[in-house]
Amino acid sequence: MLRILLPVALCATLLAAPVLAQTSVTGGSAGSAAAGGTSASSVGTGGTSTGADGRTGSSLATGGTAAGDKAKSRSHANETGQGLNGQSKAMAHDGGTFSKSQTKTKVRDGESVESRTRTMSHVPGEKPVKSTSTTGR
Repeated sequence: MLRILLPVALCATLLAAPVLAQTSVTGGSAGSAAAGGTSASSVGTGGTSTGADGRTGSSLATGGTAAGDKAKSRSHANETGQGLNGQSKAMAHDGGTFSKSQTKTKVRDGESVESRTRTMSHVPGEKPVKSTSTTGR
């Protein structure tokens, strides 16, 4: 058995040393909508962490896709002074029948991740189907 003997003063110093907190936050949302021959989906996810040295790091990913006649999707992400923002939109329509999905995601450096996805599909003569998925605040 190996024994390490430390002076009493050093032991007291080690026990009294401050412990710096490490934190991390992750989150995201996603959704899909479909009606007739159309469908649309979007997703957003992000994370942020603060290390023991006080440095923060953040990431964000977002995307969307649509299928059917006249389908389109677009996504973008940008950095702000407070963190990252991203948005994805996807939509397909065939006459009056359509499906759409939109996701917005915000990552605040070292603090929070918020994401919201809204979807909607509609067939003429029927009630629209709507959904919202939210994480964060």
